[in-house]
Amino acid sequence: MAEKPWDGRFSEKTDKSVEAFTSSIAYDRRLYPYDIAGSIAHCRMLAKVGVITDEESVQLVEGLGTIKRELDRGDFTFDDSLEDIHMHIEARLLQVAGKVAQKLHTARSRNDQVALDVRMYLRDETRRTIDLLQTLRAVLVDLAEDHRDVVMPGYTHTQRAQPVLFAHHMMAYYEMFNRDQARFSDCLDRIDVMPLGAAALAGTTYPIDRVYAAQLLDFPRVSTNSMDAVADRDFAMEFLAAASICMVHLSRLSEEFVLWSTSEFGFITLSDAFATGSSIMPQKKNPDIPEIVRGKTGRVFGSLMALLTLMKSLPMAYNRDMQEDKEPLFDAVDTLEACLQINIQMIPRITVNRETLRKAASVGFLNATDMADYLVNQGMPFRKAHACVGSAVAHALNKGKELDQLSLDELKQFSPLIKADIFDHLTLEHMIDRRRSLGGTATENVARAIADARKALADETHA
Repeated sequence: MAEKPWDGRFSEKTDKSVEAFTSSIAYDRRLYPYDIAGSIAHCRMLAKVGVITDEESVQLVEGLGTIKRELDRGDFTFDDSLEDIHMHIEARLLQVAGKVAQKLHTARSRNDQVALDVRMYLRDETRRTIDLLQTLRAVLVDLAEDHRDVVMPGYTHTQRAQPVLFAHHMMAYYEMFNRDQARFSDCLDRIDVMPLGAAALAGTTYPIDRVYAAQLLDFPRVSTNSMDAVADRDFAMEFLAAASICMVHLSRLSEEFVLWSTSEFGFITLSDAFATGSSIMPQKKNPDIPEIVRGKTGRVFGSLMALLTLMKSLPMAYNRDMQEDKEPLFDAVDTLEACLQINIQMIPRITVNRETLRKAASVGFLNATDMADYLVNQGMPFRKAHACVGSAVAHALNKGKELDQLSLDELKQFSPLIKADIFDHLTLEHMIDRRRSLGGTATENVARAIADARKALADETHA
């Protein structure tokens, strides 16, 4: 059984069942690069302010480098009795560097140490998420641009409503993921605050230089309250909230892919490389990728709920409950990144079935609003025009026809304002291109939106 840092206070050795129960090494080992980087910065800062000598700092830094190489290679032994990654590295450092290792923890607590590690880890993962979102946005822009002339039915209440460009539909998701990227960028600002130097909760009596340590670790700001520094997990909750919203968007997109790939819709065909079959029905091609993404959304929601529940009743400052923040955070990070990655790979290989989409947009009275607009332009109040076209739709339903399939004489019985040019107003192209209001589905609007998105992505790449 390994010696504990607190053994001086206790008369009994920690029971093995307690060691197993309190151990977090099974999951917090992934923090080792950040723990070592933080320790290196800490000992260099201690040397700078004269708490340890330059020679001792060099010994500690070299020893920590040796341990990192062991961990990188997977050549490191883990032991539940050492609880967490911090104690593992400290214990190994004693073996590698000798007694000088006992000075590393001067002016530091595991409380500010773990807060530092999690912030550094989440800072990297947030940047990676931002990069993935940028790539996904570019993928959606490519899909939109490749299908700028494809018309499809737009839906409300899952009922065909009005025709839109397929590109316009895809650019709606571009906007969602654009907001997600902005949320993560904003979140990163609050993650990027250094807590090291807060010690257990009250600061330290040693003449440490926190600003210098922050510079070594590339933190632009230092926490200003030692209690808040060790007790705060807002930054993790904020990340999980942003991740949950992003998963909502991925799930909505997945739902559309699932529906659109069915025989009933037939709007798209998923690549065989991104689908699976049935163990019993030879004909099946299942949209498992979007289905799994849709299912994984609940995992990320659960991680957010877990952390909110964990933190909601904790008094100041650090409490051991907070050890439970890592598993849901790590799982959410892994889940979100996996879902973004698979969509980045899958979406470019989707086949858009142009004719099926156009045919679907041509039936179901999607031109009814345009007929009402036509009457409004002839001087009829909109509410009266709405009722007039509703009567025309009822008539067409009885005849088994679309509005544009009715004769001019049939249409005139609903209003004398209807002229022969009504049929020009009811074509798909006319309906699309008349919607020039800012943000509308008109071809010129969508082309401009794609161009603006291209420029934004290019600017981000060169920033």
